[in-house]
Amino acid sequence: MNSDLNPELLAVEPKPLRRILLWVAFDGAGFHGFQQQGSLRTVAGALEDAWHTFRGERVTMRGASRTDAGVHGRRMPVTFETADDIPIKGVRFGLDHVLGEDIAVVGAEDVPEAFHVRHDTIGKRYVYRVWAGRGREPTRRRDHWHVPRSLDVAAMNAAALHFMGEHDFAGFRTTACTAVSTIRSISRVAVRTEADAGLGTEAVDADRVVIIVVEGNAFLHNMVRIIAGTLVEVGKGKITADSVPARIASRARTQAGPTAPGHGLTLEAVFYGPYGERQGLEHKQLLTRLRAGVEPA
Repeated sequence: MNSDLNPELLAVEPKPLRRILLWVAFDGAGFHGFQQQGSLRTVAGALEDAWHTFRGERVTMRGASRTDAGVHGRRMPVTFETADDIPIKGVRFGLDHVLGEDIAVVGAEDVPEAFHVRHDTIGKRYVYRVWAGRGREPTRRRDHWHVPRSLDVAAMNAAALHFMGEHDFAGFRTTACTAVSTIRSISRVAVRTEADAGLGTEAVDADRVVIIVVEGNAFLHNMVRIIAGTLVEVGKGKITADSVPARIASRARTQAGPTAPGHGLTLEAVFYGPYGERQGLEHKQLLTRLRAGVEPA
């Protein structure tokens, strides 16, 4: 071997990392939320372990939302970085082969390095499901909150309108929430039954399933679950729809309804602008500057 060779020429450059976006569906009943929590089973942990089993590489999975224990996901965006050059189709089906039955990768794609799974979001859609039947319904126990009485859906819809728009939702979060600003913009809150949506196979059962849809640009910790709990209180007749604006304006947690159980909640969709352009983050920063009276740079 020639000892005069330049060591720099012999050095092997590391492979460039690629960023992969996964779309993940999961039954939250078997998970303690998304984020890694030591020995507890989480969505991120299951995905990281599956990739290690599949490709022998340790990676860090980052999600668009930090879901709580029991909360479900239909299309949760998750990104990770890898030096592996496996074709993208192999990423999806290879992970699916080693994942458990309660979690699946329903899509995978390469995204630019500038894409940020959390900061680039411009909106999310959550759906909360309630089984409003006197008797228990075992087939709905994993993803419906059982409220054993009928609910006034018309009153709930009237109350739902008051949540729409930009408000200070300080009273609709947990004490553990660390968000600096409690102002959030809600674009849609709607309440319907399965019968209204044409989803029920039997009219009696369909009338007992109440579906709450909430869309907004961002949410505080447990905010959607507290909105759902407040709407159910309206449906029971315990509080009036007309009282909701004052309850929001109070900024007091005691004026809002209970926190609905996590297992009734599903993250249905996350919305983005064009990849790499950071539209979501730029839009939020612009709104923050405008509210503070600062002109954009």
